[in-house]
Amino acid sequence: MTHVLVLNGPNLGRLGVREPEVYGTGTLAELESAVQAWGGELGLTIEARQSDAESELVGWLHEAVDTRAHVALNAAAFTHYSYALRDAAAEVTNAGLVLVEVHISNPAAREQFRHTSVLGAVATGTIAGFGFDSYRLALVAIAHRSGTNVEQGA
Repeated sequence: MTHVLVLNGPNLGRLGVREPEVYGTGTLAELESAVQAWGGELGLTIEARQSDAESELVGWLHEAVDTRAHVALNAAAFTHYSYALRDAAAEVTNAGLVLVEVHISNPAAREQFRHTSVLGAVATGTIAGFGFDSYRLALVAIAHRSGTNVEQGA
C-alpha cells in the first residue's frame, strides 16, 4: 500500500475549540479518524501526526523522503513564513513524492498576512477552503498522482 504522512502544524491540536467559526467544530481526533477511513477507501496507509514545533515537522518531512512516503501537509501558521519547512517540503517533491498543501479554511479569503504561502511553490498542489474535506481531496490527489489503484473513481 502507498504510505502517506498527514502532517498538521501549530494550533491544529485545538481543533473543535479554536475559532470554530473558521475551522468548524470537529476535533483533531475526529479529523484523524476520517483521514484513516478515507485513506483506507483509497488504498492508502495513513499516519497522521500533529506538532506545534517547527523542527518536528521538518524532521517528519525528512522522514517522508527517507521512507518514500507521500505527504498531506497543513503547516498552519508556518505556511506563511517558515523557510525551513519550505526547504524540507521541496526535498519531498524533488524526491519524486507527492506533497499536497492542505488548509481547512481558505487563506486567500482571510487576513492579508495569510495570503502568502512559502510552501505553494514547492508543493505538488494546494487544496484549501473545504473544511475537513480538504484532506479527503488531498488524499484523492495523492492516490491518483502516486498511481494507487483507486477503486471508487473519486
